[in-house]
Amino acid sequence: MPRKIEALLFDLGSTLIYFDADWQPVLTDADQALVSSLAESGLILPDEFSDLFRQQMRHYVVERETEFIEYTTARLLRGMLADHGHADVSDKVLHSALEKFFQVTESHWHTEIDAIPVLRDLKSMDYRLGMVSNAGDDGNVQRLIDRAGVRPYFDIILTSAAQGIRKPNPRIFHQALEVLEVPPSQALMVGDTLGADILGAQNAGLSSVWITRRADSPANRSHLDTIVPDVSISNLDELLPLLDQFNSRPDLD
Repeated sequence: MPRKIEALLFDLGSTLIYFDADWQPVLTDADQALVSSLAESGLILPDEFSDLFRQQMRHYVVERETEFIEYTTARLLRGMLADHGHADVSDKVLHSALEKFFQVTESHWHTEIDAIPVLRDLKSMDYRLGMVSNAGDDGNVQRLIDRAGVRPYFDIILTSAAQGIRKPNPRIFHQALEVLEVPPSQALMVGDTLGADILGAQNAGLSSVWITRRADSPANRSHLDTIVPDVSISNLDELLPLLDQFNSRPDLD
């Protein structure tokens, strides 16, 4: 009897990896690292530039959550620098500053203890695996993936920064499934965010699995009554028995 689920798509942050600190002080340190890198490259900036950058980042986060289009962090920074008289900053200088910024945040991300064992088991069972991650910088995500040691398990990795669209836009899910050659009806999306992962999966025709161990956030709490996943789990190691249940359900035919 053929399996009803052939592919799984995963979110990255707070699904396969977790952040070990309070965001605000870490972001303050990251902003300072970015400004220091720009200054070392010879750019003269006002003392309040790091505060202005953080304000723009907050606005950018709100905007991208309503449009589901990804404007990269590099684009935002380049626009700010142009506004302060530096319209001709080289890509090398820009990317170096952003790498300094993300080095600070990346050091606080760690692999979930059950992530690699579960991914290894899924691959050994010939499930096709994809990752779809919302992020403002593709390089940041790629480094986190390598740091976590999960790249070998995935057949396709898509980031919103590289694709230009964000979850819950169904197009980014369909793009991953096209590479995996699996229809939405035979795929599961596993993620921690109701608005992006679960609603996105539902809009794209996938079944949805909400992982809740890191999911207590204001955004998720605001969606509890309106976005309902097919299944909720607390840990990744609940996935394998869950797949047995999905594959034996006649209503998935």
